[in-house]
Amino acid sequence: MKRLFQMALMSALLTGAMSGAQLAFADDDKAVATIKAAIASMGLRDTPEKITPSAIPGLYEVLVGQYVLYVSADGKYMLQGDLYDVKNRTNLTDEIRAENRVKAMQDLDEDSMIVFAPASGKPKFTITAFTDIDCGYCRKLHKEMKQYNDLGIEIRYVSYPRAGLNSPSYEKAVAVWCSVDRNAAMNTAKAGASLDQLKKAEQVKDKSCKDSIKEHMKIANMVGVTGTPTLVMEDGSVLPGYLPADRLYQELEKHAKKENPNKES
Repeated sequence: MKRLFQMALMSALLTGAMSGAQLAFADDDKAVATIKAAIASMGLRDTPEKITPSAIPGLYEVLVGQYVLYVSADGKYMLQGDLYDVKNRTNLTDEIRAENRVKAMQDLDEDSMIVFAPASGKPKFTITAFTDIDCGYCRKLHKEMKQYNDLGIEIRYVSYPRAGLNSPSYEKAVAVWCSVDRNAAMNTAKAGASLDQLKKAEQVKDKSCKDSIKEHMKIANMVGVTGTPTLVMEDGSVLPGYLPADRLYQELEKHAKKENPNKES
């Protein structure tokens, strides 16, 4: 129950974030109506984006923001947790979360990101990194950018100031994203430049850069980002925070082989 109340609080912060989402509901109108009423009775202000039958007969899979719930058709029972397919050894709930992350990430325009790509050739792997200018492990990751790029890993930065809007970290992100040379500004910021130093170097052409930061923060909440760096793979799978270049490469290769076992490296 504690997790559900925490979810209610988070859901209140995300109200309206998925208003334009494509909704998907089961054919059983009565079950859908009952489940919607059950969700509302829990105090969740977001309405479900998706209600579909789960792998367990009589239990429905309900997507609310970044959360996956399982609710009985009569609305009397609700649980939050991971559902596993024992035979195939797969986490069915995590697959839904990954699909949801991919949909959320599709709203991100690469032009609003700061991209550090390999110097030559097509990247072998692409990672989207939710970053905070003042995050210690984010700075450690950035310091090793050349090693990532040399291994063929492209890093696409999306801003997530953990302290929230109008915080010093947010203002630093705005200064970086509003700079004419955003990559150079990011290098300066990650090296520990103060807000005043960043503002002096800032050359603003278009103040819509502030809108980009706000959009990034909204997408981060939809994806379920709670800390930085959060590394998201192209299929929506998440890697656990900072990883050295060689470890990250190994994880990406392992994941690629798992997803495409017959594909040659």
